[in-house]
Amino acid sequence: MHLSLDLPDAPATQKLGIKLGQILAPGSVVLLNGDLGTGKTTLIQGLGKGLGIEDLIDSPTFTLINEYADGRVPLYHFDLYRLSPAQVPSLNPELYWEAVEVAPGIVAIEWAEKLPYSPPEVLILDLSYQGEQRRVELWAKGPLSMAALQALSEEDQSFQVGLSC
Repeated sequence: MHLSLDLPDAPATQKLGIKLGQILAPGSVVLLNGDLGTGKTTLIQGLGKGLGIEDLIDSPTFTLINEYADGRVPLYHFDLYRLSPAQVPSLNPELYWEAVEVAPGIVAIEWAEKLPYSPPEVLILDLSYQGEQRRVELWAKGPLSMAALQALSEEDQSFQVGLSC
């Protein structure tokens, strides 16, 4: 399943994150790809707001993983910018999406293209600039992600540019 959205500015990007935070189920994994400045961190800040997280959410570029436990469900925010694909396995990200050592939550991974493997259940967001505005392509793999994408497309038609299965 696929959805394309135009995001005219940073507040629209954050609004999309808020909506995702309201509809994503525990166990969801969100993979964010895109160049610098395309809105990955802005979207995750909105995701945190949608989950009810009051802490400041910033990019964990130097700490690599930030954990926010005070929302509807925990948010585990990874930033792989400074890592090579060969270094990523040392973070053991699967422990987060499998909820082995942490409470089930939502895993959001910036620079996910550096992830050498991913879970079978993911929501992939490819962010880019189209002229002066951002564009996001959302791809769902697995029932949790497909349900979230379907709910997003039904909830707010003002976001919708194109939806295909």
